[in-house]
Amino acid sequence: MRNFRQKLPPLDTLIAFEAAARYLSFTQAAKELHLTQAAVSQQIRSLEDYLGVQLFTREHRSVSLTQQGRDYQHTVVAALTQLANATLDIRVVDRDNTLTVAADQSIATLWLMPKLHEFRKQHPEVKLRLVSSDLVDDCFNKNVDVALFFGDGHWRGYESVRLFQESVYPICSRDYLKQHGKIKDVEDLLHHNLIELEDVNWNSLNWRRWLNAKNVDLPMERLGLSLNNYPLVIDAAKNGQGIALGWKHLISPELDDTQLINPLGQSVETDHGYYLIWHKDRKISPEAQAFIQWVQRYLDM
Repeated sequence: MRNFRQKLPPLDTLIAFEAAARYLSFTQAAKELHLTQAAVSQQIRSLEDYLGVQLFTREHRSVSLTQQGRDYQHTVVAALTQLANATLDIRVVDRDNTLTVAADQSIATLWLMPKLHEFRKQHPEVKLRLVSSDLVDDCFNKNVDVALFFGDGHWRGYESVRLFQESVYPICSRDYLKQHGKIKDVEDLLHHNLIELEDVNWNSLNWRRWLNAKNVDLPMERLGLSLNNYPLVIDAAKNGQGIALGWKHLISPELDDTQLINPLGQSVETDHGYYLIWHKDRKISPEAQAFIQWVQRYLDM
């Protein structure tokens, strides 16, 4: 059975036969296959000559399958279906449209996830895989197509575009202020419950650096809560457990919804920020290009 060429009729004749047998019409089969009725009739005749049997009974205005034609139809349909499915499987593998996006937990939870439905609605054909991790090795590896990460924009072997600049200010709940009193100036912060983000992978502002930027270099009396996950820092501030540092583009919806407020109305800006990052020497897939273009709509908004 290895010499298929000698044992099988031409594929075009089998396709024409399947369509004609399904419609019981050479004319309808011709429309589906974008051929003339005469061409389909000729292909069926060639197949019958090859097999040495009559597959159709031809009437003046109609055709019907012979018994041998019906038997052959079942085999041909099964074989063509299996071939078509196998071909589709290979094409899907070769055109893998999976997009792997990596982001640290802060931007993944607070910024990307609330917006991600927009991208998925615009590009339903993309299989999206999101890796959320604060570990550099997780976000910068060969399996990641695009990353959203905090830094200065310089990563060897990668292209980067700044999504937004680091802008940081104190945030707390209204209930916290009701219980602990108003904050009149930056030095007042030293006497409040300050919530610190403790993450060795971040080179962003902490409370000491933020206060120094405001020319305050005094001991912090009530730095009583440290957390290594920024979304938890935000939750602690919402729950009235103290004052945290808020990154403008990560917590602006909470400010808009009045869940959190900036009690001083002051902020500190730096040269760092969140960047959109992709491999420099790798061809960008259509899926990655679509994601990059979508994210760039939010540049420094």
